[in-house]
Amino acid sequence: MASQLFLNLPVQDLQRSVGFFTALGFTFNPDFTDENATCMVVNENAYVMLLVEAYFKTFTTKEVAGTSGSAEAIIAYSVDSREAVDQAVQTALANGGSASQDAQDYGFMYNHSFQDPDGHLWEVFWMDPAGPPAGSPSGEDPAGPQS
Repeated sequence: MASQLFLNLPVQDLQRSVGFFTALGFTFNPDFTDENATCMVVNENAYVMLLVEAYFKTFTTKEVAGTSGSAEAIIAYSVDSREAVDQAVQTALANGGSASQDAQDYGFMYNHSFQDPDGHLWEVFWMDPAGPPAGSPSGEDPAGPQS
């Protein structure tokens, strides 16, 4: 099992991306930052490497996905409250992001999404630590009905 996660994303303008994600409260590891890349810290085990597109292309023989018309992934991260979900999306929109989808409220889970300045899709969610209510499709007892 993996102990750390590094997600690599191509970006057009590294400084613009750093400013955008700094506004959202993320920090960066200066030991892994230069003119081609930066390491955005999600938590102690998860990182997003923002790579200038030309540098990103040195890691693959595939074409870089055009985010204006297609999605290569949806990156989701959790926050501590419903209010923090809305605040993150408002901050993203105020700092160069764009709207993606309307907020979705499932009662025990609330999420909203945005696109970063490079068109990558981000979802911000809060989930009740108690989980879904018993008997709901996502809250059914995995052992099945009890008699």
